[in-house]
Amino acid sequence: MTAVTAGRRAPARPSVGGPRPVTVRTPGGSVGRRTEPSGDDWRGTGPRPVTARTPGGSVGRRAEPSGDDWRAGRPEVERAMSGPCVLMSGGGTGGHLYPGIAVARELRRRRPGARIVFAGTGRGAEARTVGDHGFEHVPIRSAGLKGTSWPARVRGFSLLPVSAWDAWRVLGRVGPDLVIGLGGYSAGAVVLLAALRRIPTMVLEQNVKPGITNRLLAPVVSAAAVSHDATLPQFRGKGFVAGNPVRPEFFEPTASATPPGPPAASPPPRPLHVLVLGGSQGAHAINVAMTAAAPVLAASGVALAVTHQTGPRDQGLVQEAYSRAGVSARVAPFFREVADIMRRADVVVSRAGATTLAELAASGRPSLLVPLPGAADGHQQANAEVLAERGAAEVLPEAGLSGERLAARVLALAGDDGRRRRMAAAARTLARPRAVSVIVDRAEGLIGRASGA
Repeated sequence: MTAVTAGRRAPARPSVGGPRPVTVRTPGGSVGRRTEPSGDDWRGTGPRPVTARTPGGSVGRRAEPSGDDWRAGRPEVERAMSGPCVLMSGGGTGGHLYPGIAVARELRRRRPGARIVFAGTGRGAEARTVGDHGFEHVPIRSAGLKGTSWPARVRGFSLLPVSAWDAWRVLGRVGPDLVIGLGGYSAGAVVLLAALRRIPTMVLEQNVKPGITNRLLAPVVSAAAVSHDATLPQFRGKGFVAGNPVRPEFFEPTASATPPGPPAASPPPRPLHVLVLGGSQGAHAINVAMTAAAPVLAASGVALAVTHQTGPRDQGLVQEAYSRAGVSARVAPFFREVADIMRRADVVVSRAGATTLAELAASGRPSLLVPLPGAADGHQQANAEVLAERGAAEVLPEAGLSGERLAARVLALAGDDGRRRRMAAAARTLARPRAVSVIVDRAEGLIGRASGA
């Protein structure tokens, strides 16, 4: 570990201050003194005292490398004492973040000494979710440029230099052997600068139509893991079809849900379980449609049990509508145990984000999909059509979506056990249970190339 000498304060700007002494320590004791340029910690160029963490918890304080160390990466003593270091960049939504977590978990399973760090905006539940899974998170200041209002777009452009600065500092601080872009605007600067520093890079692309960030990064990345054959031409020979990495708990069987295959002779009577998802942030249009559908569902006489993930805004509105209609419902902004809930669902009403669809395929669930109409390049519509063409889902456009129409589709599936089973079986054919392994195999090859192995 490295301890910063106490009692000295770096000047506000590195240009007006001199070097400050730092004591370098290893587990064997002090190995001497060195100087590093000073600065105003995160915003300057000097060392920033940080808490060094391992999977077992905090191991003390250290100073980040600065000056030439930013270009050289981690000090060799740290690199020799641990496994490889992988930087996962991007996130912002669960659809980008959770595939990265699945890959990170497999990397750590294979290489327990690896250091895995996530870099992203940290907005919403991102930083907390990363921490809950036992990984580090460092912030990158950035904002979206596409599909936003003009004021938001102006802010996004104004943050580009700041994002590049943060990305450069994170690369120097972490010193990765491999950078994996998860998608989302916060991945762009980190992956681009890593490629310019000749650090091996990979991007994960879950959608049929790649997002703008991955399209711009395609010429510079070392490899691209895609979910669909149709996506390969976008990455100019660097792509490989792996599938969308899904956490292993989605593949675990659950006997209580509608299983693929022929119906049982005498299925036990129980309420039909309907799961309603709007992504990690919720979907207001789906929430409103379900509140209008609730009285129709209650009046049908069909025994239903609804589990509804509303996002942070609409929980009260949705809960009140179900209570008033007399529908048995469990309502929450977000469910951490969504894998278990999805495996037990008979019908899923959802947006058509690529990761949600991969989870539906892994768990073999029939679904009613309402693609987000404002999704960049119409990627949710394209994603939904893949499942619909295979008979695994029905697509309901948000335009014209009403409570009556949504209730009619839910009740039609509720009354057709054979169709639900066929849809469940079709969904299973789209699952890629080896996606994580395929991606980590390629990642390990890139790490080996970086180390000269």
